[in-house]
Amino acid sequence: MIAKIASVYNTDGYLRLISFSDFPERFWNLESVLIDIFGDKRKFFVEYSGFIKNDLVIKFENFDSDEDAAHLLERDVYIPESDAVKLPDDTFFIHDLIGSKVIQKSNIIGSLIDVMRSPANDVYVIQNDEQKEFYVAALKSNLLAFNAQKKELTLSDGCELVSNDEN
Repeated sequence: MIAKIASVYNTDGYLRLISFSDFPERFWNLESVLIDIFGDKRKFFVEYSGFIKNDLVIKFENFDSDEDAAHLLERDVYIPESDAVKLPDDTFFIHDLIGSKVIQKSNIIGSLIDVMRSPANDVYVIQNDEQKEFYVAALKSNLLAFNAQKKELTLSDGCELVSNDEN
């Protein structure tokens, strides 16, 4: 997932996107994208993508009015894996991390449900079977390994889990 459709931009069918990409240049030459429509990723051809007045916007072929574009609001925007930016070693896409089983000291802590972005570092949100959430700073010192094929994230033994408990 590279973006989410946030709002209609104007009356000509343009849409404003919220980017989840660290690579803004990826939006400059898009020919097509995939949009999740009720669990099915459908291909949409891009007529325009880029920045207008500091807003990331996109316009799809045959979507020529704000009414047409409104049908796509809040949808997730994807690109095929073959078009994904190549990442350095030990760097992963957020969508690869989400849903991973989180392990510490050979125990399953829970499942990674979100990654909160912050200026200092990202924060992993982990939820256990009792729906309790824990937070872990996404620092190399906190991580032993990530296996993308098995969707397993192993935390270091000394990694501190911060709870959202108010007690």
